[in-house]
Amino acid sequence: MNKRRVSIIDELDKTAPDVTISSLAKKFQVSQRTIRNDLNAINDLLPENQLKPTEIRSGGRIFCGEDFEKLLLLVSEEDFYAYKLSKEERIRIASSLLVSSSEYITLSSIAESLFVSRATVIHDLDEMKRFVKEGNLQILSHPNKGLRVEGLESDKRLFLMKLAGQRGLNERQDVAGKTISLQAGNRIIVQKIVNEQEHIHACFFTDSSFHKILLYLGIMINRNLQGEYIEEQKRISNSKYYMAQDMMKYIVQYCHITTTENEVRFLSELLAKARYLKNKSAQNNVVQIQMITRQFIGKLSDELGINLNDDYDFFESLSNHLSSVFSVKEVSYPENSVIDEIVAENQDVLMAVNKRKAMIQSCMKRELAGKDLEYIAVHVCAALERKKNKGVAFHVIVACHAGIGTSRLLLEKLKTHFHFQIVDVVSSHEAKNLEEGTADFVISTIPLEGCKLDYVVVSPMLNDEDYVRVGNKIDALKSSRRLLSRTEDKEITAKGMIERLTPIVWETVPGQAALLMKKMRRTIRDYFHQSIEAEAEIFSPYLHHLLNPSHITLEVECRDWREAVRISGEKLMAEGYIEKRYIDAMIRNIEEHGPFSWLCRAP
Repeated sequence: MNKRRVSIIDELDKTAPDVTISSLAKKFQVSQRTIRNDLNAINDLLPENQLKPTEIRSGGRIFCGEDFEKLLLLVSEEDFYAYKLSKEERIRIASSLLVSSSEYITLSSIAESLFVSRATVIHDLDEMKRFVKEGNLQILSHPNKGLRVEGLESDKRLFLMKLAGQRGLNERQDVAGKTISLQAGNRIIVQKIVNEQEHIHACFFTDSSFHKILLYLGIMINRNLQGEYIEEQKRISNSKYYMAQDMMKYIVQYCHITTTENEVRFLSELLAKARYLKNKSAQNNVVQIQMITRQFIGKLSDELGINLNDDYDFFESLSNHLSSVFSVKEVSYPENSVIDEIVAENQDVLMAVNKRKAMIQSCMKRELAGKDLEYIAVHVCAALERKKNKGVAFHVIVACHAGIGTSRLLLEKLKTHFHFQIVDVVSSHEAKNLEEGTADFVISTIPLEGCKLDYVVVSPMLNDEDYVRVGNKIDALKSSRRLLSRTEDKEITAKGMIERLTPIVWETVPGQAALLMKKMRRTIRDYFHQSIEAEAEIFSPYLHHLLNPSHITLEVECRDWREAVRISGEKLMAEGYIEKRYIDAMIRNIEEHGPFSWLCRAP
């Protein structure tokens, strides 16, 4: 919530419904598109606080709900511009900014974030140093760079956890916690992963411990995306190690981060200290279905030659469907022409599902019927469409008949799975006024009479059938060559730049590549004005970046596995990447933990 949006809220409270989009654009000297974006951001706050969203009606007039004035009270507590922070709050918020950052922060940038003067921050600095010291951390200053916090990574995370869990004066939620956030999509996925592991390991958190673990995992993901990892942890065995290992495995898979053995160990210590409910047992059927679903997706990915293992929506929708299939002797499927059409056009997917059906059927008491396989195939088709079209940059207009709140919900779901450029969000009755060429097509929740643009009808919740519909519309437009020329096809993006530079860096300076890539990610993120959450798209190096052909020797005869390990390491040792003691440590690790220990342990 920036200064302009706070001012817009105040303006709407005073003058709506006489105020219009054009009058606000003129008053704040910005475009009407910017004002629409500001109104969308304001509307995000309203449903979260049980308030009615604003509506844009004919002529661009803005209508607010009867309870809109209550938003001013919320903004006055949550926004630093409208609410005058106490000294204690300034200390907490500035400290959270410093500890959350992996780089230097200037006094001016802190002052700008808190809407106070630089002199005020300087005056608070000694208090900030004392406050941070309570967490075993130290604020260091550099005359040409600014401030940064030094200390153990574990202490930084525990400090942020404590800070985010504190309450402000008058029982307000502490605004410092708002600087420690996780992208909404990742937050939902992490919550589901933790809940799933509770059932698998038959360990159920109390509400307090559940939220603490979620908070820590959010902090951990943000820190990992910044290239910050937990320091060396002692190898201490505890009862929650394997639970931590499983949680981390799926967080890495679905949140697109990298991790270390030390991260697993530290998480296991937090899990061991958490509080659990005693009288609750695991839902074995749920656990079994989830395990079968993951195995099925893995085998199906091999069958189709495309990786679907990182699509959490696919895993969740398919496991939910299989739950219904497992729970009854025979599922009664309604007649659905859309399903029939999808299956008819994707016979290769149906064949792949049929080929791998034994994995599902082995845990059922009946044969999978034809309709069972067809509905499973539709879930697979939806995942394939999401995978295929996530990198396609189409210009799209979203039209909805149920108000802006529903439009925003649909918009967020589209942005999660498609790389669309959203040109506009309009009411369905406005669609007939759209001019040709303003977008590639319209995504609407109802049929659009008189619309001059191609459109596809979907449900507001955007289910698997809708993903396929959108994908089919994209394919049809490609085939008909009716797409406008788009600069996005060659648009320079942070992800694209990293994809091009990563193999060059790892091949040219492999010994320094990790540190260099870490610095490059930060610089590129800053250049493209991306948040930490967006950096999930800037990936870590793949195996082929690390294991290049010069490090591989073929057709070498070895007497035993020890000799195989030594010969494998000789090339790396010859090029100066490792020392002889590293090879010895690998052999000791295998002797101690077995041949697959490298999957989860570092030597």
